[in-house]
Amino acid sequence: MPVLKKIALTVTSAALLSGFTLTPAVAADKDKSDDKQPKPPGVMSSLGGERLSMSGSQVNLGPGVPVLPKGLTGRSWIVADAENGDVLAAHNSHWRLPPASTLKMLFADTVLPALQPTQTHKVTESELSGVGEGSSLVGIKEDHTYTVHDLWLGVFLRSGNDAVHVLSEMYGGIPQTVAAMQKHAEELQALDTVVVSPDGYDAPRQVSSAYDLTLIARSGMQKKDFREYAATASADFPGEKKKGKKRDSFEIQNTNRLITGDIGVDPYKGIAGVKNGYTTHAGNTFTGVAERNGKVLLVTVMNPSAEESHAVYKEAAKLLDWGFAASGKVTPVGELVPPKSVDTGTGTSTGGKGAAPAAGADQGTGGQAEAAHASAASKGSSGVGVALAIIGGLLVVVAAAVYLVNRRWPLAGLGSRSAPETKDTGEAADPAETAEPAASVGESAGKPVDKA
Repeated sequence: MPVLKKIALTVTSAALLSGFTLTPAVAADKDKSDDKQPKPPGVMSSLGGERLSMSGSQVNLGPGVPVLPKGLTGRSWIVADAENGDVLAAHNSHWRLPPASTLKMLFADTVLPALQPTQTHKVTESELSGVGEGSSLVGIKEDHTYTVHDLWLGVFLRSGNDAVHVLSEMYGGIPQTVAAMQKHAEELQALDTVVVSPDGYDAPRQVSSAYDLTLIARSGMQKKDFREYAATASADFPGEKKKGKKRDSFEIQNTNRLITGDIGVDPYKGIAGVKNGYTTHAGNTFTGVAERNGKVLLVTVMNPSAEESHAVYKEAAKLLDWGFAASGKVTPVGELVPPKSVDTGTGTSTGGKGAAPAAGADQGTGGQAEAAHASAASKGSSGVGVALAIIGGLLVVVAAAVYLVNRRWPLAGLGSRSAPETKDTGEAADPAETAEPAASVGESAGKPVDKA
């Protein structure tokens, strides 16, 4: 094993057993155009543990602990136990990067509790006018009526930016929604996150991190509706209403390939969501949650450099496999912190250096945003509580098999565990996430279409 021999020249066996930044698998991959890849910042947040502020892969190797998978190319990733919050391994997990549509998890976690699923809304032209050029669309039509339930299916399954904009207007408008999302991110201690657009469309200064997206997913999965939408493989969506005829519907499929599968990617056994994304600037991003043999893990992968198809899903699946194999054997390198308002009995976790809101975060949300957020929080959007159930009676459909998961995931420190994209016509087309907004970056329209 030449790689292990090479590492042994510079690292003692004791250091390997106590935890080392560079694993054998990572060392094998360092020669792959390493000099061409962007470098993580020298100083990152230590929220959740000092090891998480360090660059490179952080894992504690020891007896019985499998080495990290080979071929990991994500700029940032994290594997965590969703129940107790232990971070099993991480790689630049606080690196502030563009999140693409994984930011829709924060949008849903903020807005979903404030709107009743049976509420109906007639869409206006102005509500769709701000959707970015090249955005992924579920196919919403102006002057057509949709239920909130329909719109959330469009958000979760098709990553529809048109659905996000309509829901944002129902919530009080885009600025108010963005402000409420920012405030909710700070409540969750997702302090690497700056929200500029509610749909994750590329925008200057908009960033998040693998650590933050995992916190956000953990919060969202505490909500029954969020869980069900995130786990839905396919659904019927209302089509165009033609005079004198019954309104048609068309099928939409989840773009999360670990749920639906695709060429070269099998559905992942036990997958329960959560969200994928892609933009030109962000590359591919993905956060997933899966259950196996009573263990529930969260994984986030951001911007893999591998050119193979569906690399983000393949790397996420590898990390989930590793996490299930290492769970109970590996010593954690950090933790997922609870929301600020959760009283753990030990004081609020504040982390260390860099544990502050990302530059550009709007600290003043305004009176209307405050009121909207407070209303949503009163219905459970902030995820506060003494013992918060993240998965309860979750129905997950994977490759025609049904997995019923009944788990309780209290946050860290809270005690013991108890169809391809549819165009406006409804016709199938290649899935698209977002394109660079010309208005934001001063470039003309006609940029390459980004795909989910």
